[in-house]
Amino acid sequence: MRRSSNSSKKTGQSNSDLYRSASSKASSKESERIDSLFYSYANGSTGLIDPEGIETLCADIEVDHTDVRILMLAWKMKSEEQGYFTLDEWRRGMKALRADTVSKLKKALPDLEKEVMRPTNFADFYSFAFQYCLTEEKQKSIDIESICQLLNLVLGSTFSAQVNLFVEYLKSQNDYKVINMDQWMGFFRFCNEITFPTLNEYDPELAWPLILDNFVEWIREKQI
Repeated sequence: MRRSSNSSKKTGQSNSDLYRSASSKASSKESERIDSLFYSYANGSTGLIDPEGIETLCADIEVDHTDVRILMLAWKMKSEEQGYFTLDEWRRGMKALRADTVSKLKKALPDLEKEVMRPTNFADFYSFAFQYCLTEEKQKSIDIESICQLLNLVLGSTFSAQVNLFVEYLKSQNDYKVINMDQWMGFFRFCNEITFPTLNEYDPELAWPLILDNFVEWIREKQI
């Protein structure tokens, strides 16, 4: 009986070892395919996927390079420089999406959208979108025209009325030439906390960026 017990233990261990070995080999093969996919888009001189490589990738997955899903992909990779993906960033994103082929990446995009749109993730994505557009060293703000485009891209489908009016305000005013992170995040908080268009909860005595006080005053003047 003991022999049988030991034998079954060995069989169990053997099966477990085989599973681990097979799993390790599958993971290794997946990593190889992910790397191979990266190098099919990377610039041979720099070893990075550059804007040209991203445009080719977009064509392959049938998504326009200005589509918000490309920004979502950059967020998933934790990409640091706009228009460029490093090998480490690519590995991080593709492994998380379980995508080692163009076909799998294309199929992963709807789930990526759902992941980003979860409230727990969206604030982080919204913050990332601003930081990702800081393309110069020590840059801390973004020009009004670029901000208007970014607002439409990131928030336009969720808070269209607020975004449309804020964009109209930004383009009509002359006090602000750029927007900083505090103002960017303040508008996101505004969209989430203030009933629109009544603005009943808005209290300028609270810690709102001054630009939002001016925006609310501008709206109320329009409503008279």
